[in-house]
Amino acid sequence: MLLNFFFLITETLIRQRAEHNNCEIFSLEEISLHQQEIERIEHIDKWCRDLKIVYFQNNLIPKIGGFICLTENVGRLKKLEYLNLALNNIERIENLDGCEFLKKLDLTVNFVGELTSVESLKHNVHLHELFLVGNPCCEFDGYRKFVIATLPQLKSLDGKEITRSEQIQALQDYPVVQQRVVEQQQAYILKRAKEKHVLQKNLEEKENNKLDHGQNTENKQSNSNGEDDKDQKNVDEDEMNRKFWEEPTQYTPESRLEVHRHIEKIRKFKDKDKNWNKQKPRRTLITSEGRVLNVNEPKHMDTSLLDIDVQPTYVRVMVKRKVFQLVLPEEVKPDSSSAKRSQTTGHLLVTMPKTQEMVKAKPKSTSRTRSATSTKPHPHVTRTIQDNEKLEVDPSKHLSIDLSNIVTERKSVAQGPLKFQQQKMRERNSADFQDNPEVPPLMD
Repeated sequence: MLLNFFFLITETLIRQRAEHNNCEIFSLEEISLHQQEIERIEHIDKWCRDLKIVYFQNNLIPKIGGFICLTENVGRLKKLEYLNLALNNIERIENLDGCEFLKKLDLTVNFVGELTSVESLKHNVHLHELFLVGNPCCEFDGYRKFVIATLPQLKSLDGKEITRSEQIQALQDYPVVQQRVVEQQQAYILKRAKEKHVLQKNLEEKENNKLDHGQNTENKQSNSNGEDDKDQKNVDEDEMNRKFWEEPTQYTPESRLEVHRHIEKIRKFKDKDKNWNKQKPRRTLITSEGRVLNVNEPKHMDTSLLDIDVQPTYVRVMVKRKVFQLVLPEEVKPDSSSAKRSQTTGHLLVTMPKTQEMVKAKPKSTSRTRSATSTKPHPHVTRTIQDNEKLEVDPSKHLSIDLSNIVTERKSVAQGPLKFQQQKMRERNSADFQDNPEVPPLMD
C-alpha cells in the first residue's frame, strides 16, 4: 500500500515567505508558496485573513477546498483577488464561493475534467479572468462556448478577450453545447475510473514485488558480511531507480504524485546513506609507521564524482566516497600537477611532474679558446674567453700619471656681505698723481 506523505503549510513556512512584510503574517496581503510540495491547504485562512494575492503553483494540491476538512481552505479569504493554482492535481473547481472579491483564477495545467464544475464560480461576480488551458476539459467540443455562457461576468478566457458578439453567440448555442459537454464529460469520468483501477492494481503488484525482494535480500544478508551487503543494496537501489524512470506511464494525478514521492524516498535514502558513511570506520590509508598503502575501493573510474589529492609521494582519488590510492615510485610536484577527464570516455589523466628532472646541456655558444700565456698550471689546461664587449684603453696615451691636475687651484670665495680681498687699484695715468699712504683709497 502506498504510504501517505503530507506536506503541510506551517506557520514557520509562511513567516519565511513574509520577509517583505517584516515576517508579520497577520497583515500579510501577498504570499508565494510555489514549489513547496504542498498537498494540503490548511490554517492559511486563520493566520492571514487579509491576503489578496496567493501563489500556489507547482505543488501537489488535489482539491481547492483542502484535502479532508472543507473549512481548511482558501474559500474563507474574503479579500482574495488573485489565486494561482497552476501545475497542481486539481480535478474539480469548488469551494471558492467565499472569495467575494476574486478577480483572477489560474488553473493552468491541472486535471480538471468535470467542465460543469465551472458553474460553482457563478457567485464570484468580480471574476474577470480565468485560465483553464492544459486541462482535459479544454479538449471537449464546445468548451469555450460553454464556459462563456456559464460565466457571463468573464472578460477573458485563457488569455483571450471575450467579445460581445462571442458572448451572444455562446448564449444562443448554450442548450446544444451543454448537452454535448455533459456527454463528453461522462465519457471522461468513466475513463478516469478505469485509469484509477489500473493504477491501484499496478501499485499493489509493485508493493508485493517489493516484499518478495525484501525477503530475498534478508536471506542474502544472513550469508554475507556488512560491506558486501551495503554494496549490493546500492546496486539494487540504482537498478530500481533506473527502472522507475524508464517505465512508461500516463500523465495523471496519481503518476505525478508517485514521481514526487519516489524523489522524496531517494532523497531520504541518500541522507540515511550519508549518516551510515559517517559512522563507518575509515579504511587505513597510511600506517602508524608512516608508510603509504595502495588502496583501490571503487574498482571503476566511470563517474563524475571525483576528488583528487596529489602529494609528493602518492596520489589519492575519491570516487563515490571510495578511495583509490597509488604510491608513486618517485617524488612529484603537487603544485605543478594537473588532472583532466574525458567527457566522452570518462578516462582520467593525472599529470605529475617529477621533482628531480633530467638536466640537459645547453647548446654551445660561439667562443674562442686560447692558451694561457702568463701562467701555465698544466699544459692541457685552457681557458675560454667569451666574445663579450669590453672597454678598450689606448696604453700609448697614459704611460704615466700626471699629478699636476689632481688638485685644482682654489679660487677666492667671498663670505658674508663684505669682501675681505681688496681689489686692485686702477692705474693713474696722470703725471701729477702722488700716492699718499695716509690718504685712504677712493671707493669706486
